[in-house]
Amino acid sequence: MGTPNRLGDIEITDPQAMRALAHPVRLAILDHLRRHGPATATQLAPDVGATPSVTSWHLRHLAGFGLVRDSEPGPDRRQRRWEAAARGFRFEAPLDPADEEGQAAARVLSQQMFRRYADLPSRWADEVGPALDPTWLRLAGLANTRVVVSAEELAAIEDGIERVLAPYVTRDPAERPADGRGVLLMRYVLPEGSEGQVGKAGAEEQAGQAGESGESERAGESGQTRKAP
Repeated sequence: MGTPNRLGDIEITDPQAMRALAHPVRLAILDHLRRHGPATATQLAPDVGATPSVTSWHLRHLAGFGLVRDSEPGPDRRQRRWEAAARGFRFEAPLDPADEEGQAAARVLSQQMFRRYADLPSRWADEVGPALDPTWLRLAGLANTRVVVSAEELAAIEDGIERVLAPYVTRDPAERPADGRGVLLMRYVLPEGSEGQVGKAGAEEQAGQAGESGESERAGESGQTRKAP
């Protein structure tokens, strides 16, 4: 059911690795290394909310599952530098309902990630958005679109999104535009519970209420259509 790995992410299938990553400090470590590049435990500590010794312990734990690795030494060769093993990571809950360990581990990691990023859009709106020039501000924001699809169609949508993103994610840094800047594209894929299903029986009513493409809500400033930051 998963989509091809077009972005070069590490694919996590081991439930123990999922549980190891389901920790706020470890997620913060990976975020920092992916965004800022190699760093020592001492350099990471203030940003991840732990002491250098505790940060070092978490780094070694992540290394045990192949999520971080040693980097080239810096000016001070006495300090161990770390780097993320890949641009990102991905995981899926197993399809086998009997794999309770795998399903539980995927659920725990998902919950921890939702908690970590839950307030990011509001912080962006308070701290970053007001300082952006209009060219960038008009392209930022939120899109909330509801569609009625099968599981196979949803997988195709995800694959299409990654197909568009892949050339920008994987291109060499030297090929980035001179006026480029980092943009965080957040997407939440939230299938509804069974009571939200709309099959053929409800299709005509659904179309009459919301149009053929489903229900769409878009929020923005001054009438601008906004995309996810």
